[in-house]
Amino acid sequence: MLNSYTLKMLNKKSHFSPILFALILIIGIYLGKSLNFNTFHQSEFNKFNLVLSQLEEAYVDSIDREELIEKAVTNLLEELDPHSYYIKAKDLSAVNEPMEGSFDGIGVEFNLLDDTILVVAPISGGPSQSVGILSGDKIICVNGDTIAGTGLENEDVFKLLRGKRGTKVNVGILRKGQEELLDFEITRDKIPIYSVDVSYMISDEMGYIKINRFAANTYEEFIEAAQKLLDKGMQKLVLDLRNNPGGYLGAAINISNEFLEDDLLIVYTQDRSGGKEEYYSNRKGLLIKTPVTVIIDEGSASASEIVAGALQDNDKGTIVGRRSFGKGLVQEQFEHPDGSAYRITTQRYYTPTGRCIQRPYAKGQADDYASDLLQRINTGELLSRDSIEFNDSLKFVTPQGKIVYGGGGIMPDIFIPLDTNSYHSSISEAIRKDLIRQFAFDYTNQHREELESQNLSNFITLFEINSNDFDQLVAFCKSSEVTLTLADLSENDKRILSTQLKAYIARNIWNDDGFFPVIHKIDYTFQQAIMQ
Repeated sequence: MLNSYTLKMLNKKSHFSPILFALILIIGIYLGKSLNFNTFHQSEFNKFNLVLSQLEEAYVDSIDREELIEKAVTNLLEELDPHSYYIKAKDLSAVNEPMEGSFDGIGVEFNLLDDTILVVAPISGGPSQSVGILSGDKIICVNGDTIAGTGLENEDVFKLLRGKRGTKVNVGILRKGQEELLDFEITRDKIPIYSVDVSYMISDEMGYIKINRFAANTYEEFIEAAQKLLDKGMQKLVLDLRNNPGGYLGAAINISNEFLEDDLLIVYTQDRSGGKEEYYSNRKGLLIKTPVTVIIDEGSASASEIVAGALQDNDKGTIVGRRSFGKGLVQEQFEHPDGSAYRITTQRYYTPTGRCIQRPYAKGQADDYASDLLQRINTGELLSRDSIEFNDSLKFVTPQGKIVYGGGGIMPDIFIPLDTNSYHSSISEAIRKDLIRQFAFDYTNQHREELESQNLSNFITLFEINSNDFDQLVAFCKSSEVTLTLADLSENDKRILSTQLKAYIARNIWNDDGFFPVIHKIDYTFQQAIMQ
């Protein structure tokens, strides 16, 4: 999974050669001090350079100088906070891509299933959709070479299908119900990466927007979605930031700005020398008069927490869900001529009341830091607000007298526990093996003409999974050695199963615009949030 926690990415060019620059970084290992390019001594540089030169000349085995340097730089940054790290040149594009808002390729969402590329959905308006690629298609060949069953990984798929816009790629598609491979020639093009997953009217008065990251184009997407909902009569908004890992500081500030009256503090940052940057609301926002409910959870981090904190500390709207991740550190990205880069933490950010919501960490203990979610599960925090201990020294008060806490994430105004409603083990097994979604692909292809002849609203209202559909699903699961016995399922089991199947069918036709309004029917947190 790509890391998108970075709040601020600066393209700063070094005046040193890549190797020399890396050597200077490595000196930190020997100094045991923080990174400081202005304080190293020539003797210490010479010491390391001498060791490396002697290794090249006298070590019993041949060494890879660049590999040693990269490992040293990686280890150096790992000794700092959990969000400072080195990025190899070959990985930089993939790391930056989700934040830049687009890439060049054929435009498909895919999964690797049984060592085969399975098209989850062609991206709307993209080149794959235009030539007739469908959800559920399997890509067997690329440019005449069979790729199925060759041990593909995600990186391999990117290399095969992405490329400079205007270039062509030929794919052989296996489609359900077709005996022969279907050949398609696809011209690569610019493919947008959307950060607003979906926006729709929950009711005549209530709108919903889900943001999956804060990227370069997020603010524009958000404004477009909000305006459309306002035009449809929206009087209240549900803003879903669950599992949103963050992104650009500017996007978070701009979106927060749309909800706040003029001249209110949104966030401020502070570096180690005490240098402070404050960001205030500065215009009449589009949604100042629109009550807002923000949904967060343990996966909401960084820029997501800036938005939630800005609204909470300014007594705007209601925050619901579970305690957020707790990332209050700001990174800058430095790039080198060799294509590599590193990100280091340069500032902490604070909510308007003065809270730093960065959760505690020990330098060089990234594994312990990453296991925090497991600790939250073990302590029962995801099930009960009372399981969370707050430090009174980190207590803050909003202008209207609401008590809020720093020291580890944004605590929602209204706690909504994790939905623990269990369902039959056979359903769990079918979900783990992705059988429900696979069956939805087949169902969609068999009934595509009928499904596409109706609009989404009618589908959501009228479409139902019938007994024959269930029987076919049972047979499909049995073919994959999963025993799904309807007689063993409770009515709630059947409701969950049918809703999931209906949601995946909807996604195959209408993408996320179809998926979310259906799956929200069994989304406990969502259902609780809209009642606030």
